Amino acid sequence: MARGSAGESALHRHLRVLDTFDTLHPFRTLGQIAEAADLAPSTTHRLVAELTAEGLLERLPDRTYRLGIRLWEYASRTPGALGLREVARPWLQAAHVRIRQHIQLGVLAGTDVLFVERLSARDAVVNATLIGGRIPLHASASGLVLLAYAEPTVLEAVLAADLRSYTAATIRTATELHRTLRRVRAEGYADLRGHIHEDARGLGVPVRGPDGSVYAALSAVIRNTDGPAYDVIETLRVAASGVARSLADTYARGTDSWHGPGPDAGVAAASWEYIAALARATKHPIGDEIGVNPAPRV
Repeated sequence: MARGSAGESALHRHLRVLDTFDTLHPFRTLGQIAEAADLAPSTTHRLVAELTAEGLLERLPDRTYRLGIRLWEYASRTPGALGLREVARPWLQAAHVRIRQHIQLGVLAGTDVLFVERLSARDAVVNATLIGGRIPLHASASGLVLLAYAEPTVLEAVLAADLRSYTAATIRTATELHRTLRRVRAEGYADLRGHIHEDARGLGVPVRGPDGSVYAALSAVIRNTDGPAYDVIETLRVAASGVARSLADTYARGTDSWHGPGPDAGVAAASWEYIAALARATKHPIGDEIGVNPAPRV
């Protein structure tokens, strides 16, 4: 039986529909959406029609639906995850050349780590990460780095939920989680052997923003061996420091003096000046018609 929606906002019901789509289910029929969202068919039909009319969902010729491109358009305007991804990409690429396994960038998303970038080698070890995918904070190196420096309420939320186990090595208890977080804060990195897959070892370090807070986690997934991984940790630290410098250069300015991102963000100065001139000529804020926005104050 479909769950009732009494007391639930219209926005939340729309989000329930959007949340049914993920990496493993990019296309769904109306019936599948209704079942996954636990909504009545009539309610689902109305919500899907509204989302489709606004471009947040797209209806395909075979009568299935997928997430609409307008969602990507909104996401691309934030200097958060996607802006960070652009700034960090050159440093991830440099680290990947040295490590030759998986390099990934993750940000805090509730009680999960959300991966916004990932580079892999063809013969790399098994890895459960996908761009746009999530893993619980307690189970991954990236997640533990983010959790170690997060507000106490985040840890409370993690402990209030079940600590999902992927392997025999996955953290299962509050005591073990607290002990691991203390070690991460003391050492400045996370080192997890076989917590998601027995063959994989995750190593993660924090990426700090201009204000010193942890913006993201930079991690590598390598083969699970007994040997030390100091070289991998050092490579990640150098890359994380590079990302931090690029973030400071790109975002540590107020909107009044903002002249566009630095070269590490993938936009040349001349190109940005031309984009800004176009925006002024059309009397629109930068990015309203061309898909980019200035950074906010930090």
